[in-house]
Amino acid sequence: MGSGRFNQEQSSVGLKAALRVIAGWQASPTQACRILRISHSTYRRASQDCGAGRRLDQDQQQRIGLVLGIHASLRTTFANQANVKGFPRFKNENEFFGGRSPLEIMAQGDMISLYETYKRIDQLPRIVVAQGSS
Repeated sequence: MGSGRFNQEQSSVGLKAALRVIAGWQASPTQACRILRISHSTYRRASQDCGAGRRLDQDQQQRIGLVLGIHASLRTTFANQANVKGFPRFKNENEFFGGRSPLEIMAQGDMISLYETYKRIDQLPRIVVAQGSS
């Protein structure tokens, strides 16, 4: 897998996982399609487990990777599952977001917005799990 490209099965599994993550953010189908740059028919097929994602291009695969990376970063930032799923919907006063939510930025649909959102979320402080306390 060193080429950075996924085989058909990996693409299909990745697409379904990314759509589950985006659904957890309570994004609309239109937002999900814009974030992943997929058609509504691909969204529908993947949601119904009909083997969608077999012909994803490299840009779409990178978008899936960024969505999964954002989810992984949120899981290491927040102990509370509600925040892991909710953070992308929260208005953010950080200069980059300018009072908009990360989801609004990602749903603009361009790769730069998605990547920059990933970068900002990946730089959030991580939770520290206290050892030995009960």
